[in-house]
Amino acid sequence: MATTDKSPGVEAFERLSSDAVQSLTNEFGGDVLTPSDGAYEEHRQVWNGMIDNYPAIIARCVDVDDVAIAVTFAREQGVIVAVRGGGHNVAGTAIRDGGLVVDLEEMNGVRVDPDTRTVRAEGGATLGHLDRETQRFGLATALGAVSETGIAGLTLNGGYGHLSRQYGLALDGLVGVDIVTADGQVRTATAEQNADLFWAVRGGGGCFGVVTAFEYALYDVGPEVYTLFTWFHGDDTADVMDAFQEWTIDAPRKAGILVFTAHVPELEEYPEDSWGEPALVFLGSYRGRVGEADGVDEANSVDEAERVFRPLYERATPIVDMSGPMRYVDLQSMLDEDYPDGLRYYWKSIYLTELTDEVVDLMARYNESAPSALSTIDLWYLEGAVGEVPRDATAFWHRDKPYMLNVEANWEEAVDDDANVTWAREAIAEARTLSVAGGGYGNFPGMNEAPAKTALRRQPRATGGREDGRRSGEHVPDERRHQASDGRVNAGWRRCRGIAVAVSRAGPTTTATSAKSRRCSLRTAA
Repeated sequence: MATTDKSPGVEAFERLSSDAVQSLTNEFGGDVLTPSDGAYEEHRQVWNGMIDNYPAIIARCVDVDDVAIAVTFAREQGVIVAVRGGGHNVAGTAIRDGGLVVDLEEMNGVRVDPDTRTVRAEGGATLGHLDRETQRFGLATALGAVSETGIAGLTLNGGYGHLSRQYGLALDGLVGVDIVTADGQVRTATAEQNADLFWAVRGGGGCFGVVTAFEYALYDVGPEVYTLFTWFHGDDTADVMDAFQEWTIDAPRKAGILVFTAHVPELEEYPEDSWGEPALVFLGSYRGRVGEADGVDEANSVDEAERVFRPLYERATPIVDMSGPMRYVDLQSMLDEDYPDGLRYYWKSIYLTELTDEVVDLMARYNESAPSALSTIDLWYLEGAVGEVPRDATAFWHRDKPYMLNVEANWEEAVDDDANVTWAREAIAEARTLSVAGGGYGNFPGMNEAPAKTALRRQPRATGGREDGRRSGEHVPDERRHQASDGRVNAGWRRCRGIAVAVSRAGPTTTATSAKSRRCSLRTAA
């Protein structure tokens, strides 16, 4: 059998009409990168070092016209489209082998209207871009927890973060979007205009077009918040989690906590005799007024935050407690260094109707067996505003679940891929057997493979190491991700799919990058 050393990007590019490519280049305002261009290699890289895909063309858009031109070219040439906002989707959906990448990185403008308490941001903006501008006015919208995450994928698939209990998902703050659909047309979608499309993009992911602008509602947040960041010994996990469960009964919505298991990093902020040992960690915030603004005494405000979190300390003594007042923009960016570009990531999630002893035991056991000390098992506490939105109000379905368990494998070397992916898959597979577990979050999808897969088997380079014959990062359609926990495809997903079919009749379906609603791994203390 004949073999070729050409990448999928080169092979796909050579099949394109040279006249069509030249016409695209002439019409396009930004840069059109092909496999022979010097900048191509840099711009085909994404955040997850596991992803090694080769597109035919990377279209680095500078305005909405560029997006429409790129989508029209892809439709006419029969090329699959991927959308790059922040490039943080763990499955690498921002880059597709042989496809055309609509790269929005240069489209990152943000405009705040303090009078209407709204912010408008372009599709390539990150959380950091929004937070920096909105905090000039003491305002914020509910987004994720790492500032380098792109707003696009985060929002289109849901969007959990520090403000979720109080203000809901990122998509719940949406007022409207501008979107280029597969027919190359630019549409505005709001509750009043193109309402079905607006319903679909809020939770349906990026399959309805390329969102070039998001408009969000803003809320009073900051400029300072009280940050909870406390590490407990792993041996105290059961007792500390009992305290946490009791805390959730009356916890104010201004307080949010992400609980995760980890290993103590070898950093001077931690006692040397604890380095490397299993730990249970609280990362959260309290958003009562902190600081001297509006006549509120700083000491009294900090006392209030400490009172709110005090019950969490009653069962065990922490290894270290780094809690205290912090600027909101610093809270949002304090974990950026824990998720550097090029590290290898594999994350899978499952929702929980209840926090049981079995869940706590699973977190502790799999933390101890993790092949990488950078990996964590995260428990998101979601009760509050997320669940108050009717399930059929948007395409986001799992609003009624008060917890989400996320197994987060993070490691450095490709040789360790099998061990780390297998560890994460086996943890989720065991969690799925629990009666309280079901469903999954679109932003933490593994590699979009079927839930039953529990091992990563190596294959020749031609298939990129994927057991199903696909290259790493290639989308695997899996409607089970959109099913209700009892196995019935929910009405929301059927409605999403119907709109997707209607829009995509004009051309190829698109996929959007998402981002990461993230928090602490183990590279830095804070």
